[in-house]
Amino acid sequence: MVKLTRIYTGGGDTGETSLGDGQRVPKHSVRVAAYGTADEAGAVIGIARTMIDPGADPEADPAVDTVLARIQNDLFDLGADFCTPEDGKRGAGALRITEEQVSWLEGEIDRVNEGLGDLESFILPGGTPLAAHLHLARTVVRRAERLATELATQEKINGQAIKYLNRLSDLMFVMARAANRGGKADVLWVPGGKR
Repeated sequence: MVKLTRIYTGGGDTGETSLGDGQRVPKHSVRVAAYGTADEAGAVIGIARTMIDPGADPEADPAVDTVLARIQNDLFDLGADFCTPEDGKRGAGALRITEEQVSWLEGEIDRVNEGLGDLESFILPGGTPLAAHLHLARTVVRRAERLATELATQEKINGQAIKYLNRLSDLMFVMARAANRGGKADVLWVPGGKR
């Protein structure tokens, strides 16, 4: 367990931060942006969790909060993964996203998607407050994925972390549809807006 006794250190006052191996890097580096965006996704999921109202939809999946809580924890694992370079002095033995975490997401995608109707159009973010926030989480996860793939062109990173982000955005999508009464309240894109 991590113990934090002091919140501010002043170490970042010059625009640099420390990675998990002690290396100092600019706060605007792609690595820091990748794990910062994963943290942002976790924050949006936290907001989404406040929108869960089982009384509003008797057909709602009772596992939604449990699934989202696990994802928030996994996103901290992912942040730790990105924060510790694989080639650094602490790379071996560092906390890394695993194939099992990716497989769990795939199982959840299949479970949630099984109860959804077929897609008839692209879907616009919206519908219920929970669905709208899950769509927002999906877009933040996609941004984290783009940053992770950019980082992978510059440095060695854990490929499972990229897979995790890719599957997570898909899970956010199907969970958003499920939060829209199984897709019945999805907001469909109308190409050209019927102009």
